[in-house]
Amino acid sequence: MALRQWPYLLLANSKRLCEDRVSSHMRHQKKTIKLGRTADHRRALLANQVCALIEHQRIKTTLAKAKAVRPLAERMVTLGKNGSIHARRRALAVLRQKNIVKKLFDDIAQRSAERNGGYTRIVKLGARKSDSARMAFIEWVDAEHIAEEKPKKEKAKRKEPEAKPQQAEPEQAAAQEETKAEAPGPRQEEPTAPSTEEPKPKKRRWFGRKSDDS
Repeated sequence: MALRQWPYLLLANSKRLCEDRVSSHMRHQKKTIKLGRTADHRRALLANQVCALIEHQRIKTTLAKAKAVRPLAERMVTLGKNGSIHARRRALAVLRQKNIVKKLFDDIAQRSAERNGGYTRIVKLGARKSDSARMAFIEWVDAEHIAEEKPKKEKAKRKEPEAKPQQAEPEQAAAQEETKAEAPGPRQEEPTAPSTEEPKPKKRRWFGRKSDDS
């Protein structure tokens, strides 16, 4: 009997091993986007992203970070719509900036009072050139003034060639020649009389040869 049951035992053990491997590698019921960071680092990163979103109305980041920021940003708006002191303290414990929390409660929460959810929007931009990471915009749906990207500086245009001076008309040219002819020319120097004195012969100097007088 033991020999007959041996194949069934092998099948049962192999099935159990397969289930253990699948359960160890699959992420069932795990919604946290870890972003390759520790818990404290991830918490600080998301808080800074939400603060930038509240301040600038729209931020550009990777698609994975935008999807991680979205639930936290909408949770902060829900606390702002509540408006109680307890909600304000909870928002301050997450964002750690009083001026940002004040802007959240006084501006964004009041603007989104008629909405029951979906306060943010993600706009995909494509891959980044450096590492091909997928980029995206995350912005408020009810934003009044959406920040726009600064336009790239255009290259300086080439200077156009200067126009050549037009040739003077024949009448003007003739008038200029007449004025030049009438103008007195430069004074010529009078020739000086040749001198009567004869030039003295130059003495030749002989190097390396003794004179006859010596």
